[in-house]
Parts: sequence; C-alpha cells; structure tokens
Amino acid sequence: MQKKKVLMLAYQFPPMGGAGVQRTLKFAKYLPQFGWEPIIYTVDHKKGVNDPTLSNEVKHIRIIRTKSHDLTHWKKPFHILGKFLSRKLLIPDGEWLWYRKNRRSILEYVKEIQPDVIYSTSYPYSDHLLGLYVKKHYKEIPWVVDFRDEWTKNPYILDMNYSSYRRKIEQKMEADVVANCDYFITNSPFMLEGFMEDYDLKDKSIVIPNGYDVSDFEGLEVEITKREKLTITYAGSMYGRRKPDYFLKALNRAIEDKIVDEKDIRLQFVGDFSKQNIEKISGMLGNKNIVKFYPYMEHKKSIECLLNSDVLLLIVGNGVGDKNFYTGKIFEYINTQKTIFGLVPKDGAAAMVIEETKTGYVVDSSEVDKIATCIGDIYSRWKQGTLEVQPNYEAIRQYDRVNLTKQLSKVFDRVSQG
Repeated sequence: MQKKKVLMLAYQFPPMGGAGVQRTLKFAKYLPQFGWEPIIYTVDHKKGVNDPTLSNEVKHIRIIRTKSHDLTHWKKPFHILGKFLSRKLLIPDGEWLWYRKNRRSILEYVKEIQPDVIYSTSYPYSDHLLGLYVKKHYKEIPWVVDFRDEWTKNPYILDMNYSSYRRKIEQKMEADVVANCDYFITNSPFMLEGFMEDYDLKDKSIVIPNGYDVSDFEGLEVEITKREKLTITYAGSMYGRRKPDYFLKALNRAIEDKIVDEKDIRLQFVGDFSKQNIEKISGMLGNKNIVKFYPYMEHKKSIECLLNSDVLLLIVGNGVGDKNFYTGKIFEYINTQKTIFGLVPKDGAAAMVIEETKTGYVVDSSEVDKIATCIGDIYSRWKQGTLEVQPNYEAIRQYDRVNLTKQLSKVFDRVSQG
C-alpha cells in the first residue's frame, strides 16, 4: 500500500542539535510506521550547535535543504550587527528572511511532491508563515500547525518588551495562522487553553506532548554501584526566567546549616552555557568545589549522563505563562527512573507530569526554604540508600515517541480524508 505524503516545514532539524529539533525528528522517524512518508523542508545548517548522530535516525527520509539567510551568521565583527537587526527588525523572528526568500521554492516543491498534508512547526514562527503562504496557494491541501511553544503569550517573548506596534503585527500573524490552518496542535493542555481563550479551536485541536524515544536509552554505559557523591545533574539550556539562582541559594544554605556535607555533593550542568552563566553559577557557589560544566553533548551521550546521576534538576520559571511549559527534557527525565527535583510552578504542566508519573519532587522555584528542606531530604535518603523512585510506568508509557507519532498520524488521516 502506497504511503501518503506529508511535507514538514521545520527550520530546526538535524544536524542542528538542541531540544528544538527532537519533536520533529522523532515524528519523521516513526511516521512511516503509520502509513505516512515525511519529506522535510529545512535549512542547510552549518553553524551553531550540531549533532550529526541525529541525522542517522532519518537517513531513509528525503530532506530538502535551503539557504538559511541567517543574519547572525555574518562574519565577525558584523555578526553583532546581524544579531541586532535579526532581533529588532525581523518580525516575528530572525528566520523571517528564510520564509521570505523561500516562498517561490516551496511552491515549486509542493507542485512536484503533491503532498497529502502540509505540516509546520514552531519555533521559529516563520515556519508557520511559510505554511500559511502554501495554504493560500494550495487551499485544497490540509495544513496542520504544531506549536511547541506559545507565540504572543510566550513568557520569553513578553519579557522582550516589544513595542505595541510589533505586538499587533504578531497578533495578526498568529490569528491568520490559526484561522487558516485545518488542524491545530500544542504540546501541553495549559498551552491549548491559552490559545482557546482567543480563538475557536474546539473542533480542530489536540494536545500531543513531547516525549522520549526508547531507542535513545539503548546501548549506554551505566554505573550499577552507588556513586561516592550525590550527583545532581541539570541538562539543557538556561535563559530568561529559567535560571538556577534559587536552587543555588538553597544549596548554599543546606551546606552552611550542615544539613548536607559539601564533600558528598557533585553538581553537573550539561549544555551549551554562556561564559556569563558559568561565571555566575560558579560565583554563587563561592569557594565550594562541587560544580562541573560539560559542553553540549550528542543526544545519547547526554542521556547516558542522566542515567549516571542520582538526581535530575528541572527548572521552569515562575512568572506569567510559565506554568504552560514542560521543557523537553522532562520526558527523558521520567524514563530514567532517577529522582527528579522539579523547581516548577505547582499548578503547571511540568508539575503535572512529575506527579502523575510519580518520579520526584515538586517545589515552587522561588521558595528557597522549601528547596533547602528538599535538598536535605534527598541527601538523607541518598545516604540511607533509599533514594529510588517508584514510577507509574503506565503513565510514563503514554509519552513514548512511537505512541505520540501514532496520534499525529491520526490527525493527518483525519484531515486528508476531508
């Protein structure tokens, strides 16, 4: 039986590394199991964080690579000007030029491929502008939009303090995308609720969360014996409201109050951290020789690092809109059977996942006293050898990437059948 075709518009795609590529990568990897042939329309990524190992997962898939037109890739010292122009002038994001320069190209590929469905995913939001452009020229082709993050209500965008003029432009763009798409996907129920406050999505929306890929956990080297130090690992990026300040204050307090022994603690940060972040974290810990920073790792290596930890630190901001976020790493965290220390909004998406899967602690990210108390409890249990969690495996399995891709395929089936 011949597979149906879906053209996936995704600026962020391997060999680009980072959390942003994982969702589309795993969908593309598993869609053929459910009768769909994915064709990826993306960029020829050469600069920034790369993870070539991810490309091995989609060798069998056709990938169309185009020039990125990224101003931040200008040569030094002009890249500073490029960053300024990209952030201040291009709306809705720095990838607007990619959308603008590839409008003719995408229509030619649509004519050649004749896809049964168009799929666009954000961030960047320019992916959806490209999808909207296709939809206006090929109204008969169903268009599915996938929001990995909110747009105009995104707390990180709200913190940018953009002008009211720019906000109105982006609100108009968002409204056009929502009005013209055939189906609307978000990755958390809280996010969908936010969109439904502004738009009528009752009969054309679904929540498909992020997840974990079982194959990413295979063939890894994992220590079996107890580690000499309580190893606490944070994996992922750190920006905006997502910062470890309150955790570090609480850890300092727990050490100074002799709730924990400094010599028993190892704190690890794994990811693409700026020099400024590294210096700030090190400075907050003073003379304590307990922290180590690891640069961005290949995806499976980062999971191996999680499996060789005792506690996995998860941080989500505590401002307006932050409760809507999971962070991508949480789903790999829950499949490690390690204790998650979630400094997250108690009534938010991340807390919901930790609690339903029974995989760790949830503490408001700004409550230093409670964080310090939890650090003491974790330390005591580690010393006693009773730190293991008792997960709800059935709840965890619902976040398997294969199951999530099956849900996406059903959306494609539905819209393509009219």
